[in-house]
Amino acid sequence: MKIICIGRNYVDHAKELGNEVPTEPVIFMKPKSALLQSHTPFYYPEFTNELHYECELVLRICKNGKYIPERLAGSYYNGITVGIDFTARDIQQEAKKNGLPWEKAKAFDNSAAVGKFVDITPAFNPKNVGFSFTKNEETVQKGNSGEMIFSFNKLISNISNYFSLNIGDLIFTGTPAGVGECLVGDQLEAFMDGVSLLKVEVK
Repeated sequence: MKIICIGRNYVDHAKELGNEVPTEPVIFMKPKSALLQSHTPFYYPEFTNELHYECELVLRICKNGKYIPERLAGSYYNGITVGIDFTARDIQQEAKKNGLPWEKAKAFDNSAAVGKFVDITPAFNPKNVGFSFTKNEETVQKGNSGEMIFSFNKLISNISNYFSLNIGDLIFTGTPAGVGECLVGDQLEAFMDGVSLLKVEVK
């Protein structure tokens, strides 16, 4: 199982971090060890002084594939949920400034929290999935899949040109505007279409 992540997939988020709006998906990856086990607290990493949350929709891959046409990509995932891409922003900014990779800032242990998956049904509309994120019961992020620069199918097709997709892989599809810092003691909760699917306590 691998975790594939998309950066800058919402215009407002790209702008809030001072990044250019991409013309093709920005792809990075997290190892299996980045997955935060369910019902497990998240411990604030010792190596960062600026930990940020990024709430995203997450797809669960259900078929193996390579060079997947966009028109067929919808059959390659069978579940969707919300997740948190934890980011050591200070380390990321330093890496970007020096033209270095982001792994230390993005792919550290437990940096990928994933909620309860909702099975895809025939009524599912991939262009209208609403989600939101609260910190200490205050809403700090809101997004909708219809606002993404690259749709679910475009992402799956593009990713599969470079990496074979396998059953059980996860795709973090990008975060909307509103990312921010989280501290020890914060209670984080993510919702999809108004339903709570993920709760994380920062310790």
